[in-house]
Amino acid sequence: MADAEPKGRSKAAKAKVVAGGVKMHPGRPKGFSGFRPGTPSKRTVEEILGGSTVLHHRLERPMDAHKLLKDGIPANALRFMVSHVNLLQNEKNFTIALGMSARTFQRKKSDDAKKLSREQSGRAWKFAEVLAKAIEVFGSQDDAEEWLQKPALALDGRTPVELLDTTAGAEMVETLLTRIDYGVYT
Repeated sequence: MADAEPKGRSKAAKAKVVAGGVKMHPGRPKGFSGFRPGTPSKRTVEEILGGSTVLHHRLERPMDAHKLLKDGIPANALRFMVSHVNLLQNEKNFTIALGMSARTFQRKKSDDAKKLSREQSGRAWKFAEVLAKAIEVFGSQDDAEEWLQKPALALDGRTPVELLDTTAGAEMVETLLTRIDYGVYT
């Protein structure tokens, strides 16, 4: 795994080496936007889903995200995310993370006017949130995707992506990312 050192920090604060040789950083990243700790910036989630152009919405408040999910995320946003996230190219990861089969995705993908169901929208949003948080913690999308596919001791040896098929599992992954971000390893 490439070093996941944050930029712009002193050498002493840059990294802690933990089991497996992965470098982590304690504390909040430089330039933290002010959203509550453990919650990725909604702008970052919006970007993972293709931005306001693809979503046909600006997400400036949490209520904007709620409305988008209730109405259904456009199929184009899912297509954008899948084309820009390498770990979703694996059919097993795709099915676990997004809760739909490749065949369902092909049907949605073929019609630009289609929207995802509330459940599908929620799953796509949650995956984008987890990925955004992992990018924030590890410093790059490549490192975040690599981490999501590696077994973690704190997750009983499971890969984080394996746990994204339930709400409880996704919460465990988010909690672990927050702990790593704050330098708490147990």
